[in-house]
Amino acid sequence: VQLVESGGGLVQAGGSLRLSCAASGPTFDRSAMAWFRQAPGKEREFVAAINYSGGTIYYGDSVKGRFTISRDNAKSTLYLQMNSLKPEDTAVYFCVASRGIPTRVEAGYEYWGQGTQVTVSS
Repeated sequence: VQLVESGGGLVQAGGSLRLSCAASGPTFDRSAMAWFRQAPGKEREFVAAINYSGGTIYYGDSVKGRFTISRDNAKSTLYLQMNSLKPEDTAVYFCVASRGIPTRVEAGYEYWGQGTQVTVSS
């Protein structure tokens, strides 16, 4: 599975962005997917995860109520809708995939994208 993120950029606090992750490979519709992020000088942080059907979703506490993860299996694409953005959301956002079940633990994902930068100005 190859993963390519897009949609990052610079936005003012309170604004919105939608990240996309295009996946290649025959198993996207059977893969658990997630987003992680890493800010400069900080550890990588779990953002959100979704199972193959979209029926099971998890969010990190810092984004709950503001971010929405979704997927379109017909397009082999994962999304992250980010609303009410804060400066502390500034980070590189990574799309990840797993042949297993969704988890909040990064070690649970075998495939990683290169990341897309999100910068939120105050």
